[in-house]
Parts: sequence; structure tokens; C-alpha cells
Amino acid sequence: MTTPANEPGQPACKHGEQAPSGRFQTQPTAPALQDPVCGMTVDSATTPYHATHLGNDYHFCSAGCRAKFVADPAAYLEAPGIAPEAPHGATWICPMHPQIRQEQPGTCPLCGMALELESPTIDDAPPPELQDFTRRTWVAGTLAVPLLLVSMVGEMLGVHFVPPTWNAWVQFALSTPIVLWAGKPFFERGWASVRRRKPNMFTLVSLGVGAAYVYSVIATIAPQLFPPAFRMHGLVPVYYKAAGIVVALVLLGQVLELRARSATGRAIRALMNLAPTTARRVTGDGADMEIPLVEVAVGDRLRIRPGEAIPVDGVVLEGRSSVDEAMLTGEPAPVLKEPGARLTGGTINTNGSLVMAAQAVGSDTVLARIVRMVAEAQRSRAPIQAIADRVSGWFVPLVVGIAVVTFIVWNFAGPEPRFGHALLNAMAVLIIACPCALGLATPMSIMVGTGRGARAGVLVKHAEALQALDTVDTLVIDKTGTLTKGKPQLIAIETAPGFAEDELLSLAAAVERNSEHPLAQAIVAAAQEQGLAALDVEGFQATTGAGVAAHVSGRSVAIGNAAMMRSVGASSETADKQADARRAQGAGVMLVAIDGQFAGMLAVADPVKTNACAAIAALRSEQLRIIMLTGDSRRTADAVAQAIGGIDEVQADLKPEDKARVVHELRMNGARVAMAGDGVNDAPALAAADVGIAMGTGTDVAIESAGLTLTKGELSALVRARRLARATMRNIRQNLWFSFLFNGIGVPVAAGVLYPAWGILLSPMFAGAAMALSSFAVVTNALRLSSARL
Repeated sequence: MTTPANEPGQPACKHGEQAPSGRFQTQPTAPALQDPVCGMTVDSATTPYHATHLGNDYHFCSAGCRAKFVADPAAYLEAPGIAPEAPHGATWICPMHPQIRQEQPGTCPLCGMALELESPTIDDAPPPELQDFTRRTWVAGTLAVPLLLVSMVGEMLGVHFVPPTWNAWVQFALSTPIVLWAGKPFFERGWASVRRRKPNMFTLVSLGVGAAYVYSVIATIAPQLFPPAFRMHGLVPVYYKAAGIVVALVLLGQVLELRARSATGRAIRALMNLAPTTARRVTGDGADMEIPLVEVAVGDRLRIRPGEAIPVDGVVLEGRSSVDEAMLTGEPAPVLKEPGARLTGGTINTNGSLVMAAQAVGSDTVLARIVRMVAEAQRSRAPIQAIADRVSGWFVPLVVGIAVVTFIVWNFAGPEPRFGHALLNAMAVLIIACPCALGLATPMSIMVGTGRGARAGVLVKHAEALQALDTVDTLVIDKTGTLTKGKPQLIAIETAPGFAEDELLSLAAAVERNSEHPLAQAIVAAAQEQGLAALDVEGFQATTGAGVAAHVSGRSVAIGNAAMMRSVGASSETADKQADARRAQGAGVMLVAIDGQFAGMLAVADPVKTNACAAIAALRSEQLRIIMLTGDSRRTADAVAQAIGGIDEVQADLKPEDKARVVHELRMNGARVAMAGDGVNDAPALAAADVGIAMGTGTDVAIESAGLTLTKGELSALVRARRLARATMRNIRQNLWFSFLFNGIGVPVAAGVLYPAWGILLSPMFAGAAMALSSFAVVTNALRLSSARL
């Protein structure tokens, strides 16, 4: 194996050499390990390049080696001595049947799905089964196209791509790799379901595909076994296309399902990545020592520089800074932190330096608890494929039973040749019961529906999300970033006599440029938007709990609350009343004094989205109960709810776990809940709801935790999402109803129930044609969704 080129700026490495120590050189050397890509020896503690696959950690000499491994882990783990063993103590569970638990990977004995690791990991590599099924899908699809041309398109157009005598053999050559190699997992799982007496979707697929393929092989190799009545132009019809196309379509459905299941793990990884991988421990002599996050212990003193993420939960010991806690509260304004204030791991220190004492580390942090909550909520949902499994539970034994009875009756009581009629009629039963229409009923509607949703600004991640949204009766909705714009803005300037608005804003913005107050940036941004010049500031002072003051262009400017105004002799009862009125509307108010005189006030708030009122009214017309949840104060929440109208209930001052608890309680009381939000703090509730709806302008964690995403963050898209769900599920029910009706009529006719009275038999050729017609009807009906009005 050749050694990959190193990344630009990285030192070259040779096999057997120690990797450069990099930023962790102060740490003890860990046992030497092997880079699975190039084979060189690396130190797990000193190399910054790591990846996790199937619960195992791997270490690399360079970013290039890591990128190659992440792209295709199987290509490097197949090498002798590199293949990983199962993580010690790991547990694999079925995403559909959480009660299935085992200590090694495999498939579920009930539904045949691949098992997943129970504990979330930061592994960013695609699941091995997804890689395998993707390869099989490409092979099956590539061969299915010429198979269709030779078998169906040629017959419909009257064009012979190959001589008729060679047609069956060409179809045999094209379909055999599809059935025997690409469809091998279906037969393995179908046979396992038979041995375990737990019929599922794989039983149905393997039965139908096997029947069509075996019959066609017999008709190709030994056509003399079939009576003349079942020949067309002297040849016995074959049904390789049915077997091949079913395998290709079911594989495609499996790949889409596996991708959706894999995508749910990205929410966990996005949450885990919020915490830094290292921390800066302050030693006894005051020096900083960078250590891996896993080595942080309770009581450690840690330094957090501007722009860095807080590593663990703790309390501020030294320093003063604003911390962005949107991960927890969803609120955009940073929170001022001084000695004694609590810090949460994963939040972002914005502009000052802090020294903290670690109080909760590892699995005890708030972030770790959020990760566990999201993982548990995601596992609690059953995928939509459970419907097909429930159907196959009785449908498969019934079809097999009918085929067996058909063979017995025709073999002993039918006309000559009895065996030929018995074989063909039994095969006709199995072929017409082949799950083409049933298998296409749901995925075709989902594929067309999701495409229609994408054009309407609604991205559907999980098929079950549409099913859930169709039946929800309660909408739980976040405030900040969902009902409001999510960014504080200057909404009003009120001036005292003798002062102009531009003058007031310009002077105030000059002072606030030096302030750490969370609302200061909104004033500065408003001045920049209006093109006001930046003025020079001297003598800036901040008074804790009151406000700030400075000299701007020779004028004395003070900004703050009523106490600040009294301290400079500029108090005003009228101004206090006006400020209280603004605060009652949910705005933050800053009073301004210039040269010792009250000059006016600035009101800052997170404004309601322009289409919020209309969207809420439309959702109310959909018979939805609407509940607003927020981490903001009760006064602000009530003000927003009053401004929008149509909100049935408001709950404020909530933490992330409180939001998830509210959703859980609603579901326990029988409500079917949709949750709409945009922040990290909404992730547990989004995952706990029957369906989560994320704003496309929100955080990656919220988007990954939700089943649907509104691409532009528009509330009107919520209405379109609800209508899309109803249209799609109505279409699926129509398709399923047709599939069952088709089988309910077709199977008895294929068995020969009309023969005694009218002499009607359904040969396998017509059974195959009917099966194709049913599939065509299902696809045509599903395509109607592309023009649905939302």
C-alpha cells in the first residue's frame, strides 16, 4: 500500500516514525498505534487526527489519511490485523424493536433490519450496510435498464432487440446477477424469517422474486414441461423482469431508508461536536496547560479565551465576559458572566477571558444529558415500514397457503395435463401476489411527495414524519427564531424635546461600541444601517447594574436604567412610565442622558416575523392546538403571544429538558404532537415529539433532530407542510387500498376459481401483465402528488 501524500504544511512521515507531537506535546505519550491507511506508527495522545467507526477509535498521521479512511472505512479495515473488534460492553439494538438487544452486530430476528449501536458515538462514517446496499443498487439498476428494454419495451413496441429464440437466455443472463447477487440479502433475511417463524417484508420480497425467477429458469431450461396452451409464438413466456425490477426497487427503498436512519445520527454527532476536544488547565503557578477534555476533573481551574467554547459545566472564578447561551435558551443575546455565574459546556465565550472551576464533567454535563435525550427520543419512534411488516405477517402465510392448495387441487382434480396446470396456476398465484404494487405503494408516494415538498420549501428527512404530521392535533412551537426573527433589533427611538433621533442614536452607538451589554450590538447595528458616522469616545465607564457612560465628541453621554439617570441628575417620571410600557411589550429599554439632561430612550426587541400572524391563523384553521414554549421571560413571552394572536397556551422560562418534558407529558395525555423550533435547546423536544419541524435558518442540531425542515424558516411553510402530509398519506392509503384490492381479486382468479363456471384461467403471463399493470396504476396515482396544491 502506498503512503498518501501529506497535507500542505504538514511534516512528512515515514513508516515506523513517531508522529509530530503538535499541540499536545506536554502530555504523556500513549501506547503507539497503527494508522490503518498508511500503516505508520502514531501516538493517540499527540496526533490531532482521529475518527470513530463502529464504536472503535482510529488514529492517523495526517488529515489526508483520515479523509481517505472516513470516505471508505471498509477498504482499509479489510487489511490483516486492522479489522476492529466489537467495543467492550457495547450493545446493539433494533431501531424498530428496541427490545431486541445483543452484544454483537447483526440483523433483527423480527423485522430483519440491521442492528445499531445503542450508545451514541461521534462516528461520522456511513454504516457498512448502507455502503453494501448502495453498491448492490447500482449493479441492479444498471442491469435492470437493458432487462426492461429486452423484455417489456421491445414487446410493447414490437421491436426485437435480440432474436426471439435468444430472448429468454438474454433475460436470464441479465437478471441472474440482480437476483442471486444484488438480492442475496433479501433471500438470507427471508429464509431467516421462515426459520424463526416471523414473516416480514423480506419474506414477501424473497417469496415473490424467488417464484418469478425459479419459474422463468424452468421455462428457459425445460420449456417442454409446459403444455402448448401456455405458449406464445411457440415459446413459453418468462418473468425475469418481474424478479429483477422488484429487487432493484426494493434495494432502492432500503438505501433511502438506511440514509434516513444514518442521518439521525448526525444530530448526535453535531451535539457532541459542540464541546471542544481540549481544555486549558490553569496550573498552580498560573501557567496554562492544554489537556484532552477527557482528562478534565471536577475542581480543575480552566481558562477560556475569547471565541472559545466552554469545555465543561462550572462556575466563573475570574474575569468578565458575555457568553452565547443560545444552545440552551435559544435566545440570541449573549449573557453577561461575572465571578459566581454558572457556565454550561458547549456554550461560546464571546469577548472576554474567564477562569472557571469545573463542577460537572463527562456524562454529567448538561450537553451530555441533551445528547442522551435526543438519542433516546429518536429510538422511541417506529418507522413507517412497520406497516408493511404487519401486513406481511398475515399476507405471506395466506399467499403460500393459497398457492399450495391451488397446486394440490389442480394436481388431483384438474384436467390433463394435471401437473402442468397445477404448477402454472400455483406459479400464477405467487407471481400475481409478488409485492410490486404493495412495495411501491408507500415509497413512490413518499418520493413524489417529498419532491413536491422541496419545491414548496419543505424538506422531508424521514418518511414517518409525513405520516405523523398527518394526524397531529397539537403544535408546540418555539418563540425565538421561529415565531420571531431571532435577532434583537432597535424597534423604537423616543426623544425628549430638543434632541434629534439621529443625534441620539449616533451618540448612544458610539458609547455602546465599547459595552459588553447583550443589547448593545443592536444599537450599534442600527447606527451602521443608517450610515451614521462612528464618533470618538473617551473615558468609557461601566457601572454594574446601572449602565455605561463616556464622553463623545466633547459631550457627556450616559446610557442605562432609571438608577443611571438619577446618578447623572436626569431622572424623569414620564420617561420611566414610557419605559415600563415598552417593557410590558417585551422590549429591552435603555434610557439616554446627554450633558446631564434626559435625551430619550432606545427600545430593543426580537421582532415577530412578518407572516407569523397569518400562519398561526391558518394553522388554527387546521384544528391544531398551539402551545408556545420559550426560555425567555414570562413577560416577553406573553407580549409576543399577544402580538401574534391565536396562541392557546404559553410556557416560559424553560430549559431544554423542560421543553422535552412538556412534549412528553402532552403525548402521555393522548395528544399527537408536532414541535417546531430552531435552536440546540429545541433538539430534545424536536426528537421527543411525534414529528419535529426545524427552521432552515436554525442550528444544524435542530435540523438534524427534526423530521422536516422549512428551508427558508417561513412559518407559512408550516401550513404547506401540514397540507403536504395530508395529501401524501391520502395518496399512500389509496395505493395500499388498490394493492390489497388487486391481490384480493387477482389471487383467487389466478388460483382458478372462475374455471369451473366459465373456463377462465390466468396464466403466469397474464399474471405478470396484471402485476405490471398494478404497479403502473400505483406509480401513476403517486405522480399526481407532483401537482398537488399546497
